[in-house]
Amino acid sequence: MTLIFQGSMVALITPFKDNKIDEPSLRHLVDWQIQSGTDCIIPCGTTGEAPTISDEDHERIITIVVEQAAKRIPVLAGAGSNSTEKAIKLAKQSKKAGAEGTLQVTPYYNKPTQEGLYQHFKAIASAVDFPLVLYNVPGRTSVNLETATTLRLSKIDNIVGVKEASGRLEQVAGILAGVDSNFGVYSGEDAQNAQIYMLGGNGTISVTANVAPQLVAKVWDFFAAGDKKKALSEQEHLQALNKVMFIETNPIPVKTALALMGKCQEEFRLPLCAMNEKNKEELKRVMKDYGL
Repeated sequence: MTLIFQGSMVALITPFKDNKIDEPSLRHLVDWQIQSGTDCIIPCGTTGEAPTISDEDHERIITIVVEQAAKRIPVLAGAGSNSTEKAIKLAKQSKKAGAEGTLQVTPYYNKPTQEGLYQHFKAIASAVDFPLVLYNVPGRTSVNLETATTLRLSKIDNIVGVKEASGRLEQVAGILAGVDSNFGVYSGEDAQNAQIYMLGGNGTISVTANVAPQLVAKVWDFFAAGDKKKALSEQEHLQALNKVMFIETNPIPVKTALALMGKCQEEFRLPLCAMNEKNKEELKRVMKDYGL
């Protein structure tokens, strides 16, 4: 079975101008990503500043991205919440806006048990007949979606994959060993993309692809073509850029980088704010090394 979502996928920033969605910049970013070899676009995730986006902005952002993508590549809409009721609402909104699926983060702050996580995702999947990708990022949510829970959830028909940002390769390997071929496992850690592909992963949902979409896509494309040596070499070449993208809290460095590239305003919604000047100089230095 061909996966709906696979390959080099970008966790897209949300460009703002005067505290409003910068629609021309957003449309340009979508076109640039597609032209650069990106296989799927994910708006309204962590990198898209989802926690400070209103429900109205959420719907508008996804509508813009879907319109601009125009079925050239799929759109996987970030729609997670620590409230199951709100996550269902956002998933329905994403489906209505025309996305091909929804990315659902583990509930943050309220620290549910593994059974609570299972019931949360099951409830969303039951309420919205729509592909759902789980998103495990314990560094932000304070809860790890354990391997056994992911495997249990993978048996639900419209739960079609997981973005693994735990940083635990043994956990990724355990998931891959236990799921069917129609369930996607995606890297959520840019530094581990090639390693996860080698384990059997089906792609990445990448921060770095915002600024270097062609380079991130090359790692996947070489791997998919069977050239593991070149995939590993390209991954190694990218590691300094991957590292600097997290020199401060994501998406501060990546959005600052795009602003330096002239692709958006250097504007965040509080409590995110402008970069420390020393870190910004380091970001510029690394970007110059990559010709960005």
